[in-house]
Amino acid sequence: MQMRRDRRRRRRRTRTLLLAIAAIVVAAAVVGVVWVVNATRPAPETAAAEAPAPTASAAEPDAPGDPIDELLAQSGDPDACAVTFAGDGIDLEPQLQTAGLRYQGLPIPARDGLVFGGWYTSADAATALDAAARVNGGVLVACTDRRIELHGGWTTPERLAAADVRVPILMYHQFTTNPAGEDTSLKLNYIYTADFDAQMAYLADTGFYFPTWDELDAFIDGRLWLPERSVIVTDDDADRTWLELGVPIVAAHEVPTTSFVITKWRTEPTPSVWVDQRSHTHDMHDPGANGQGRMVNWSAAEIAADLETSAQILGAKEVIAYPFGHYNETSKEGVAQAGYALARTIEQGYVRVGTDKLALPCIRVNYGTTLGEFIAAVG
Repeated sequence: MQMRRDRRRRRRRTRTLLLAIAAIVVAAAVVGVVWVVNATRPAPETAAAEAPAPTASAAEPDAPGDPIDELLAQSGDPDACAVTFAGDGIDLEPQLQTAGLRYQGLPIPARDGLVFGGWYTSADAATALDAAARVNGGVLVACTDRRIELHGGWTTPERLAAADVRVPILMYHQFTTNPAGEDTSLKLNYIYTADFDAQMAYLADTGFYFPTWDELDAFIDGRLWLPERSVIVTDDDADRTWLELGVPIVAAHEVPTTSFVITKWRTEPTPSVWVDQRSHTHDMHDPGANGQGRMVNWSAAEIAADLETSAQILGAKEVIAYPFGHYNETSKEGVAQAGYALARTIEQGYVRVGTDKLALPCIRVNYGTTLGEFIAAVG
């Protein structure tokens, strides 16, 4: 009996020992697994460095770009300037202009019961309608950081009517360096270059305003205010003497000028940033069978076709000058059919609000016109 009890105690001790050994083995295995996992896992810094960075779209949506910067970038022109427009009742998209060239196509906004007073370099100048600070297509574009803001001014129809501004369109033809003029039947067509230089200096130095043709169009309609001292300078025919003697003078004084070109005779681009080339017709500067110009002998359709050819060569319509000053109702119909808004005659007078747009008068400047006579003519 005693022997059986001793065997049972030995078996219990053996089982206890085996269980203890098994527990030790299991614990050691668990510790080993944990060590292996930790040994193969990257350190926190390494894990952060190796983890792929979130993309911009995953992190947050792209912020919208500056629309002015985008406009400039799309232009691809390093000289492009973005022009923005400010003022009461003005909500216009920005516009690109080119630094060093004259402004092109500035808008002329409209408001019920008001007259647009033009664009200015500051809000104060716009309120005062300060002609010295007014910006138009007669001014070279200059901007800071490729941007400029123009401010629009307004006035009333009553003030426009009371001012009764009259705009002279000066007409020149040919130029000479001979103080005595040219001894031909067309002597009055020639102007002595020293006299022309004095006249252009007077306009430039005394603060005259040079309206563009679209401004003159709006002024005639009563939609646009023009300063009292406004003047338009033109040359007929684009004669060789104009190109060689006249253009350098207007360029030196920075006076915007329109040269009316006979495109059958001249197809070259403008000789200066200060000269706009417009139509003197393509092939109508010749007399018809009755001695009158083709402008009063051809049909409206023929006139329109000729002027369309001229426009294609010049890249512009806008205004023509009638050859020899000859025109009639058929002429005007042809001009309108071709899509021109304005036409200049050789009749003497000034442009006012309400003037016939297809029969604009002018002020002819002849050989021998003194500076005093010139000043009296332009006002």
